[in-house]
Amino acid sequence: MKQFLRSSLLKALRTIGAPPDVQVSFDHPRQAGHGDLTTNVAMTLARKMGKPPRALATEIVAAWALDPKFVSSIDIAGPGFINLTLTEAFYRARLRDILLAGDLYGRSTVGEGKRVQVEFVSANPTGPLTVGHGRGAVFGDTVARLYE
Repeated sequence: MKQFLRSSLLKALRTIGAPPDVQVSFDHPRQAGHGDLTTNVAMTLARKMGKPPRALATEIVAAWALDPKFVSSIDIAGPGFINLTLTEAFYRARLRDILLAGDLYGRSTVGEGKRVQVEFVSANPTGPLTVGHGRGAVFGDTVARLYE
């Protein structure tokens, strides 16, 4: 969803004349009442575009074409945060995608075919072992298995 929102937001930003090198990111709001996702793009662009962040956020929201099937509300908060609340239909669609993917859900081909060396458990054979060595062993083994 973040990928879809990012591309649709970039289209809206181009519509209002934002520079092409703008960085768009989405986060989860600290307070649950502020929606499901938030972006501070209006505040990061305000200086470059010579507009107050809240006024710029209003322009962005007006230009941003979001599917009401998946986004129930879009609000401007504080100095220019844009908060999105996703619909139950969105979560159902994501759940269906997860169930259809089965064991393949969450898998990625990023880095496929590349070799990675994971070094862990560097215990001194002549010295005592500590809990830290055990933690390092578990952590390293877990990282190595994730790379597999």
